[in-house]
Amino acid sequence: MIVKPQLARLGLFDAKVPRYTSYPTAPHFSNDVGSELFGDWISGITPGSEISLYIHVPFCRRLCWFCACRTQGTQTDNPVIAYVDVLKAELDLLAARLPQGVTLSRLHWGGGTPTLLNADLMRELAARILDVVPLGPNAEFSVEIDPNEIDEARLDALAEAGMNRASIGVQDFDDEIQKTIGRIQSYDTTRKAVDMIRERGITSLNADILYGLPHQTKTRMTESVQKLLSLNPDRVALYGYAHVPWMAKRQQMIPSDALPTPEQRLDLFDTARRLFMWDNYAEIGIDHFATQEDGLTRALNAGKLKRNFQGYTDDQAEVLIGIGASSISRFPQGYAQNAPATSAHTKAVREGRFSTSRGHLFKGQDVLRARLIEALMCDFQINTAEILRDHDITVAELQGMYADANVAFDGLLRITEDGLYIPQEARALTRMIARSFDAYDLSKAGHSSAI
Repeated sequence: MIVKPQLARLGLFDAKVPRYTSYPTAPHFSNDVGSELFGDWISGITPGSEISLYIHVPFCRRLCWFCACRTQGTQTDNPVIAYVDVLKAELDLLAARLPQGVTLSRLHWGGGTPTLLNADLMRELAARILDVVPLGPNAEFSVEIDPNEIDEARLDALAEAGMNRASIGVQDFDDEIQKTIGRIQSYDTTRKAVDMIRERGITSLNADILYGLPHQTKTRMTESVQKLLSLNPDRVALYGYAHVPWMAKRQQMIPSDALPTPEQRLDLFDTARRLFMWDNYAEIGIDHFATQEDGLTRALNAGKLKRNFQGYTDDQAEVLIGIGASSISRFPQGYAQNAPATSAHTKAVREGRFSTSRGHLFKGQDVLRARLIEALMCDFQINTAEILRDHDITVAELQGMYADANVAFDGLLRITEDGLYIPQEARALTRMIARSFDAYDLSKAGHSSAI
């Protein structure tokens, strides 16, 4: 069994590595991908196929200090109303390029706070989306819901539009921690939101909770997780708080001396992990948990678990299109990202063009290495037969990659003729092991703690 001194010697508590929700990661995107190429990629989607669609709403009533997402605060609906008009115009641009018969396998509204929209705006936006690309027969329509920013009317609008999965952010239920991170959200408020969601027949519920927050202890972590478990979420994302005040200026409000050490972060994660496992949740990848009946668990058991910008997914669509400022799209050819600033995005769309400002064209071994990393992040193993079947690489080259990774981690990995496997006791190192298969220069971008 690996112990903390060995993890320390291998660099776990000092390493800064990507979360690998894409490969290559977003800091390596360039201006090689623009609006014309993005439009061509849309036109090249197979007619009659299923795609995923992500809608980004970058507004919040208040800006939580812990959050590093690209959002802006607003106390009035005026900028939100204007932004929804831009989204509808952007959807018209999509409709003009989209081949016939394309349907949605997944529709997700994220942010920011999508539930900032009033009920009428929700209905308008949902109607325009589904006019352009309707939901497929087994589609999932999910929305990120802020328990502080939801009511009966808005939930009615979402349910009527077809929402069948809701996602709530919890972060932590402890009062002192909430005050320190600028996110006041009581258990009672959260419980009420969950009850309203379920009263509308929406049985699938996701929840996010953070470890590594200021003033967090194992006792407080235990109390927050137990409260979360009382809500019976179907999926839980247990994310490590990334303290990057040089990137997210609002995080300067959080006292760095109140943050747990990397060693304590590992203890906090393990405390929460044990509680989810004891409650019979399946462990999904490095930081998700799901009930035995959930789609993520079924995908894991079937060897079909995937990873994307929202974390882990059971979505099998090859194309993900992002709508809204800063949204990222994924195609078989590469990635494309919209202009991050709302003003620049709005200007482009009003001029009748997509706001694509950068991206990445797959080249060389990108697709191969993306799959190797995704396999490690999802399944903690690489299947040699699968890689040889789907990619242009020899057994000797692949075994060489395995060997190089194993040397870097003191021979902790298991290598057989079937592939490479990360044993349970070494899984805290997974992101670092995945980094061994990354051909890009890590020094070009700052990343979050490996634990």
